Amino acid sequence: MNPGKLNNWIDDAAISGLVAIARFARVLHRDLDAVCSAIELLWSNGQAEGQINPLKTIKRAMYGRAGPELLRARMLPLDQNYRHKK
Repeated sequence: MNPGKLNNWIDDAAISGLVAIARFARVLHRDLDAVCSAIELLWSNGQAEGQINPLKTIKRAMYGRAGPELLRARMLPLDQNYRHKK
């Protein structure tokens, strides 16, 4: 990746007159180091985000309704060999 080309594109996009593109360019420019790292580096945090996102969704849905025990029960896989005992 050539940072000069990215900077030129951001500058051109910011003055393009297209509102959505100009806004996108401003956001890219604010966090340019992260954008460059995402383009240049081979690794990503996508796998971690893929695991965290469902947890956050369930937490939001359960907010104020249940405790950590129910959250744990909803997130952990079921043990097929486990039987409830009376």
